Amino acid sequence: MRGVLAVRASSRHRFARHTHEQFGIGVLERGAQRSASGRGEVEAVAGDIITVNPGEVHDGVPLDDRGRAWRILYFDPGVLAPVCQEIDESGRAAGEFTLPVLRDGATAATLVQLFDAITCGSRNAPTDAALHRESLLLMVIARAMDEPSLHQGDRPRVAQTPSSIVHALARIDDDPAAPVALDDLAAASGLSRFQVLRAFTRATGMTPHAYLVQRRIDLARRLMASGLALVDAAAESGFADQSHMTRVFVRKYGLSPRAYAAAVGGLDRR
Repeated sequence: MRGVLAVRASSRHRFARHTHEQFGIGVLERGAQRSASGRGEVEAVAGDIITVNPGEVHDGVPLDDRGRAWRILYFDPGVLAPVCQEIDESGRAAGEFTLPVLRDGATAATLVQLFDAITCGSRNAPTDAALHRESLLLMVIARAMDEPSLHQGDRPRVAQTPSSIVHALARIDDDPAAPVALDDLAAASGLSRFQVLRAFTRATGMTPHAYLVQRRIDLARRLMASGLALVDAAAESGFADQSHMTRVFVRKYGLSPRAYAAAVGGLDRR
């Protein structure tokens, strides 16, 4: 399914704070974890649905040495945009998961069906596979984006980011591979270096350096998915070398760039 990345994992890895460019929704299949989210610290146990919005800072720590296992689907924003338009019949703004953890057995079972439908492969798919996937997708997304807490305003919105920090973010987002100093961000935002550091961290949940590294990893992932060699992906995304990129990638995602590139390449070939 174009624009969708399916991941199934079992890990004791402690994930550092990071973000994704995509929407993520999955099911914790075994174990339990604690994680930061846009709504504060949350815990999830086996059977829970876990979600993340694009740009939402989060991490993940298993609650014991046994680790945890999960399956999750990452959707490019362009894939979910038309889905959100269809399910939003109230006229309100739609387009984000409202809870980082959702306990709903029926929806979790539907999500597992959706995961299986997306990953079964075209050779084994029935002729009505597209209809099946689309129906499951609409049901899952409608439930995950339809919580009353959406209206309570307890999660910071992108629109609330100060305009000065919007300019600082753009300085990084426009070219993550380019060198950038705190002086550059201060100039872009019209603030002092200390003011921009404090405001940037408050608005994004990350220091400017951590945000820059995250954006470089996002760029490297896109380059790897396009088929670029790892050494070239590292250079073009602003890392000192391939080893530097690998260390950051493993710390954030719990697998190596080579393993990720092989998995994405395999999906592309199918």
